[in-house]
Amino acid sequence: MDTKYKLDYLDQLESESIHIFREVAGQFERPALLFSGGKDSITLVHLALKAFKPGKFPFPLIHIDTGHNFPEVIKYRDALAEQIGEKLIVRKVEDTIKRQGLKEQNGKFASRNALQTYTLLETIEEFELDCCIGGARRDEEKARAKERIFSVRDDFGQWDPKLQRPELWNLYNGKINKGENVRAFPISNWTELDIWNYIKREKIELPSIYFTHNREVIHIQNQLLATNEFVKIEADDKITFENVRYRTVGDMTCTAAVASEAHSIDDIINEISASKTSERGETRIDDRISEAAMEDRKKLGYF
Repeated sequence: MDTKYKLDYLDQLESESIHIFREVAGQFERPALLFSGGKDSITLVHLALKAFKPGKFPFPLIHIDTGHNFPEVIKYRDALAEQIGEKLIVRKVEDTIKRQGLKEQNGKFASRNALQTYTLLETIEEFELDCCIGGARRDEEKARAKERIFSVRDDFGQWDPKLQRPELWNLYNGKINKGENVRAFPISNWTELDIWNYIKREKIELPSIYFTHNREVIHIQNQLLATNEFVKIEADDKITFENVRYRTVGDMTCTAAVASEAHSIDDIINEISASKTSERGETRIDDRISEAAMEDRKKLGYF
């Protein structure tokens, strides 16, 4: 692939995403951008800047905070919101657990990922949101590929993959009944490699954990899980210091690192090009519960 073709391809993806952002702004009264501080949501913010600046975003940034996040990501999240001068709303899963009396997972890889659903639905109700913009891509996981760019949720926040609307000729139908909600995915047609090529081209800064660094890790199920206050270390755990990076960010309890010597974006692009495993398949322990783990969570209202 020569440089000219690659740039033209990224321009096409960028143009489509900006169009989707503006469709969201035009069709919905109270949208919000779900922002985690990960590379996909960072790319969404960059695209939104192109879509709406020099004006203000027609939506706030919302982070559903599990409390188990990597400190580097939270630091980046706050710094970016301040830098661009946009409103950041943080709602904590910990608060939802206390309000609703939710039961947390037990065990070594106890994650709050599933409990994010309750906090998200509370937040949608609190702000009467009619659209949540997310960073899902079709190459992430099987359930993601069943989504439309405008993906309708019912008045309970639930998703039915059999009731998705056709989307022809870049026409997006945002008509919903009272209480319903739409999840919009502006980078739905992007891949992980597209994201990294775009980050390189646009010179987008990222949290440091996406690049190689030395970290203490536990060797579990052929994966490298960072030692942290939320993971119970057992006597037979093998713990070493390794050069690692993260392909995706999430709960520290269930997001594994990958062994890597990728110090630059070019190194990462070469690494991903040679990989035969998706980022979630390689790094998300909670997605290994079953082949339908993500789809089951989405049917209950997950992102």
